[in-house]
Amino acid sequence: MRERRDRWTVKELCEVLAVSESGYYRRQQRLLVKIKEIIGEHEDNSNYGAQRILLALLQIDVTTSYSTVYRVMKKHGLLKKAKRHPNGITREDIAAQKSENLIQRDFKSSAPNQKWLSDITEVPCSDGKLYLSAVLDCFNGEVVGLAMDDNMRKELCIQAFENACKARNAHGMIYHSDRGSQFTSHDFRESLAKRGAIQSMSGTGRCYDNARMESFFATLKKEKLYKINTERYPMAYMKSIIFRYIMVYYNRRRIYTSNPGGWPPAVYRERMLSQAA
Repeated sequence: MRERRDRWTVKELCEVLAVSESGYYRRQQRLLVKIKEIIGEHEDNSNYGAQRILLALLQIDVTTSYSTVYRVMKKHGLLKKAKRHPNGITREDIAAQKSENLIQRDFKSSAPNQKWLSDITEVPCSDGKLYLSAVLDCFNGEVVGLAMDDNMRKELCIQAFENACKARNAHGMIYHSDRGSQFTSHDFRESLAKRGAIQSMSGTGRCYDNARMESFFATLKKEKLYKINTERYPMAYMKSIIFRYIMVYYNRRRIYTSNPGGWPPAVYRERMLSQAA
């Protein structure tokens, strides 16, 4: 048996695959065409790495391997470098009564509307800072509610939560966030109580307790906002950009590697509900 190695010559690969070198290059070229077609389907698909491209290929019945996709993308300059995401912006209210961490970094859910995550991030604009509060469903990674404003007072988080509940006709979920004063406020907790939601909170200074929500914001900034130079545009324009990216692209079109088959969050939820009917 041939010894496993990280690098192979084209000749060795052809021997393993039992194809001629010319046949190998034709396969590579056809795969490159498919990859470019996938990337060209939407402007934000240019952010896809090898794993998402592989899943997108499988969805259209193109069978290949991760290593092959990675090799083709690297050769043709289609891989992107990751960019670091800044820390969160909420501030803990030391005097407020805290809630227990019910999630315990278990971000999986067997059904929609059982575990929701939330947080706030900021976007610098030409006319000030825009604040975004989003609500993410652990079942499929779908952003089920969001709210944007020029401040990050408690009403921003309440609006995001209410928007999510109305959109999903949901109640009784575990609602997890950090210990920011917005989430510990009396009004926010009253809003949760009206929907029968059970509050869960991260430990003090433990950002990984809400890592999946942080990951979503990192994706939003890396794939969209860092490429725009948001400080050049007013809040009204950025609201439109953010809404379209999240509710149209991220939820309904973007390959989501955590879902079986890589299906986009909303598509995966709809497929599962259809199968259960």
